This record gives sequence, structure tokens and C-alpha cells, in this order.
Amino acid sequence: MTLTGWLQAVVIFAVLIACTKPLGSYMFAVFTGRRTWLTPLIAPLERALYRITGVRADDEMNWRQYALAMLGFSFVGFAYLFALLLVQGSLPLNPQHFPSLSPGLAWNTAISFLTNTNWQFYAGESTMSYLSQMAGLAWHNFVSAGVGIAIAVAVVRGFAAKGAGSLGNFWVDLTRACLYVLLPISIVAALVLTAQGVPQNLNAYRTVTTIAGGKQTIVGGPIASQEAIKELGTNGGGYVNANSASPNENPTPLTNALEIFLILLIASGLTYTYGKMVGDTRQGWAIFAAMFALFWLGFAAIYHAEASGNPLVHQLAVRGGNMEGKETRFGVAGSSLFIEATTGTSTGAVNASIDSFMPIGGLVALLNLQLGEIAPGGVGSGLYAMLEFVVLTVFIAGLMVGRTPELLGKKIERREVQLAILAILVTPIFVLIPTALAALLPAGSSTLGNAGPHGFSEILYAFSSTNANNGSAFAGLGGDRFYYIATGISMFFGRFFVAIPMLALAGSLAEKRPVAAGAGTFSTASPTFVLLLLGTILIVGALTFLPADALGPIADHYLLYAGRTF
Repeated sequence: MTLTGWLQAVVIFAVLIACTKPLGSYMFAVFTGRRTWLTPLIAPLERALYRITGVRADDEMNWRQYALAMLGFSFVGFAYLFALLLVQGSLPLNPQHFPSLSPGLAWNTAISFLTNTNWQFYAGESTMSYLSQMAGLAWHNFVSAGVGIAIAVAVVRGFAAKGAGSLGNFWVDLTRACLYVLLPISIVAALVLTAQGVPQNLNAYRTVTTIAGGKQTIVGGPIASQEAIKELGTNGGGYVNANSASPNENPTPLTNALEIFLILLIASGLTYTYGKMVGDTRQGWAIFAAMFALFWLGFAAIYHAEASGNPLVHQLAVRGGNMEGKETRFGVAGSSLFIEATTGTSTGAVNASIDSFMPIGGLVALLNLQLGEIAPGGVGSGLYAMLEFVVLTVFIAGLMVGRTPELLGKKIERREVQLAILAILVTPIFVLIPTALAALLPAGSSTLGNAGPHGFSEILYAFSSTNANNGSAFAGLGGDRFYYIATGISMFFGRFFVAIPMLALAGSLAEKRPVAAGAGTFSTASPTFVLLLLGTILIVGALTFLPADALGPIADHYLLYAGRTF
């Protein structure tokens, strides 16, 4: 590890902290209907969309209505993308004349982009037409991120409500998330990426002759615009197969830093929005502190493991750590920070091969997914996933002191705890059971790229990533009908069977009137609460997966030091 490596992480984090309050305040204004500096420009478009679609912006929804609207929109979005991919070969904006996708691959891809996962069993530059990339995948990058933000805002409204029982209007929240938050930042980011050399065109690919006399295909297309929302919306699906390791998507150390910043930006800002909406910004900073304590622990562990290098290649380790699978323009520090940012959120983009990381580096990435991606998590999904643990922590704290648990002046009772636990249980159920089946069935092991614990890690990582709606992969795992279906199911439940219980929990809290805090009220904005929250996350979340991780990256680590590789 080097001072320069730590410095780049500190600088990005310092800029992130500086932007958290302004962005959080801006999103608070957006989602509470206050005027912003973009209102004169965007409000006419917003009103026009409501008129066209018949949305009545003043209508309030309870949690069931909100959930049904979200599910209905998601179903239509899935059907649209599925149909688009099935007939891609017959549509325009396809200068490479790519054929339509098979039904299995189209189904898996549509589920993947619908759920903000962006898991890819294909190479984008040799599979997707420009129309599919722009009108299909990039569109879903916006709306899937918008849905996540809308759910988070609705959940926070429920926590902050004073007996009203309403969570807002899904259509208004989705529209404002896309128009006021995602679109403006994406436009600026895309312009910066284009200036740094990321392609943005509709030209056909070019075949050129290299200096050595060989032939090389130069990929073009609308890459910068998709790259911006891919990172900002914590989507992660690469325009090209190499994802953010490709110079087409991430050409310089500056773009690498920008993309890390974009990945963390909205999740960070939403913590301050939460504090503003509940009437106490200290609450938001407490959640921010818990999220980024986990983030820094993860980064330190990955960076140390990669900087230490491979014990079987001592000379390489002395020269600069484990550079296998990494781009020299980013190095160990830039790659470690990027992987921690993408697996700590629901992004899934990679600028290095996770398969080539040291076992401890891979273990940390895996744990980030298994915790439900709360360090700091995806856009919206990270906040409401963290609130699952907040509710559980308050309940445990109440039991410890023999007092009825309270959160924001509202009693946390059996129904709220049951819903929080239900949401938390989705991850182990739809990760561990499919992993066990895939490891036992010939269909699950036939496409593995490695044997032994490393091969098991490929399977475990695949289901951890898809269920966490992340989309990154350990690499080496081939796609077939079994994994098309199994990972698609994992993605679906990981998205909707966490969101719906949290909306129900918010609906339950929205009906309760808060009471004034007393002398014995446990503060949820104190360092003590942050430590208790971190303890709950690690005990409830991490220990659930310890036996499975012991068979994968932990066993891989000890066998590596014994001289065995897989």
C-alpha cells in the first residue's frame, strides 16, 4: 500500500462528503414539491408528462397502491425490453447487423436490467444494436434507478409521517427522480467522459490495420451517455464486455475517479435527504457513518490483500502487488477502490477482473453483496436496505434495556420487526439455496471455469451478485438455460421481495403518531447507535454466510498459502 493510493481514496471521499449535503438538500426539495433551480426548466415537461399519461400528481397512495403501481410499471418495462431484444435483428440503428437474442438470453437480460442488476451473459459490443443499447438498456438504466429512488423516498415518508398513512405518489416520485436528479447529472457526466475520450456516436465499427500488420476492430457507438447513467444509477452493465476496464468506457485515471464518485453520489446524498425528511439531519449522518465505516473497512482489506501480492510470485509482489487482471493505468489502489465502490453498491461495473483478485479481496467483494449492499448501497435500495437493519437494531436495543423499542418517536412492534426480518431473509434464502442446488446438479457445475473452492466461489458469487441486484461476476461461469432461469429468479426476488416488505413496513409506521422522546429514549443519532447498528449488520448479515464463504474464498486463501491454486 502507498500514500498515493490512500490519497486518491481520501480525495474522492472528501469531494463526496462536500456534495452530500447540497445534493441531499436538493433531493429533499425535489421530493417534497419545493422549488429548485431547475424547476423553471423541467416543471413544464413534468406537467406535460402528467397530462399525457393521465397522472394526477395530487393523488396520494397507501403502501399497497404504491407497490402495485411500481409492480405494474416494472411488468410493462420488462415486456417492452424482452420484446425489443427478441426482434432486434429486424429493427433500425443496427449497423453491425447483430441478430435478435434467443428467448432465454432475452428473458435473463430483461429481468437483469429491470431489477437494476445488469447481469450480462453476453458481450455488449458483439450482441446489442445501438437501438437496443439506447432505447432498451440505457432507458432501463434510468427508470430502474428512478424506481429505487422512488421506493426509498416512499419508505422515508412512512417513517416521517404523523398518522397520515400515505407514502406519496409513485408516478410523481419516479418522474421527478428521472427528470430532476438522474438526467441533469448524467448529461454533465457524459460530456466530461466524452471530453476524456469516451466515444459518443452512431457510426459503424471500424476495422483498421495495426502497426504490426494485423487487423483490429474499433468499437464505437453511444458509449459516453450510457456510461454516465450506468455509474450514476448504480446499474453497472457494460456497453462492452470488458466493462470499465475498457478504454472505451474508462480511458484515464480521471474518468476512473469520476466514475467512482458517480457510483457513490446519490446513495450518499439520500442519507442527508432522509435526515431532512424525518426532521433531524443527525439521523441521516448516523446512517452515513455506518455505511461508510463498512466501506472503508472493505477498501482497506481489499487494498491490503492486493498490495501484498501473490505469495507464490514473490518478486511480482515486491514490485507492486497483484497486478493480474488489472489495468496498469489504474493500478492496485484504483482497482481496489473501484471494486469496493461497485460491490458496496448495486453497480456491478468492474475495472479489473474480480476472478483475478486475491482470495481475501474476492471475499470482501462477496461480503459486500451478502450484506445486501448497504455500504452505501444502490440508489435508493441502499437506504431502504439499511433501514431494515435500523429497525432490527432498535428492536434489539429495546430488548437489552427492557423498554418498548422506538424509532423517530414511533413504537416498533411485532409487525414492523416481522417485515424487517422478512426483507433481510430474502438474501440468504435466494443465495444459499440456489448455490447449493447449482453445486449439486450437473447443470450447475458443467459451465464452471475453475475447480475446487474457486469454482464454488464462482457459483456463490453469481447468486450473491444477482440477488443483491449487483451484476458483477467472479468470471469463469458460463451461461446456459439453467443459469438464465436461476439467476433471473434470484434477481426478481432480490429486488421486489425486499422492496415490498419495506413499503409495507413504511405503511405501518405511517399510520402511527409519534410521541415525544423521554429520558429513557434510545438515541438513533449517537455514536453508540452507529456501533450497535454495525454490530447487528455484521452478526445478522455476515455470520449467516460464513459457512458458505468458508468453502469458497476462505478455503481458497489458505490453500493458496499452502501452494495450491485452482
